[in-house]
Amino acid sequence: MANSKLNPKVDEFVSKAEKWKAEYEKLRNIVLDCELTEEWKWMHPCYTYENKNIVLIHGFKEYCALLFHKGALLQDTHGILVQQTENVQAARQIRFTNVEEIIELETVLKAYIHEAIEVEKAGLEVDFKKHTDYSVAEEFQMKLDENPALKTAFEALTPGRQRAYLLYFSSPKQSKTRASRVEKCIPQILDGKGLND
Repeated sequence: MANSKLNPKVDEFVSKAEKWKAEYEKLRNIVLDCELTEEWKWMHPCYTYENKNIVLIHGFKEYCALLFHKGALLQDTHGILVQQTENVQAARQIRFTNVEEIIELETVLKAYIHEAIEVEKAGLEVDFKKHTDYSVAEEFQMKLDENPALKTAFEALTPGRQRAYLLYFSSPKQSKTRASRVEKCIPQILDGKGLND
């Protein structure tokens, strides 16, 4: 496997795991078998194909999971992909509560990973519900128009963060209040932070 350089940070993550250690090891082996590059992003093992995120391994109290970055585009022939919350537009998880489940699903997981790689190769994109589906307060629109850096920073936020700002900016009845909310939040947006971060 030409491509499977183990990432030392992932080694550390797996060796220090108090919960899901066996599961992480098994998932890691399965993913590396699919010739993805192992990286460390967002404090988790993340696997990429030509620098594009394909799948991430993460654990929670109740389960551990493989998170497909563009899971919404997969066929999900086995009906095992989970949408974490209704606001998650692209990513989907396959959840596990023990290593046996992972072993049983190994061939299916590999098929899903290969499909996810094909999705990337084909350049498919998730059709996000755009923040343009939400009304943009004109006070904010003016700032976006006059400040390209702000526009770029806002567009780089997750859809959920964009929505939170848009709702927050457009809810006051008075223009003055809307404008002052926008002003207050500009540094936060430029910082890449959400309304409640």
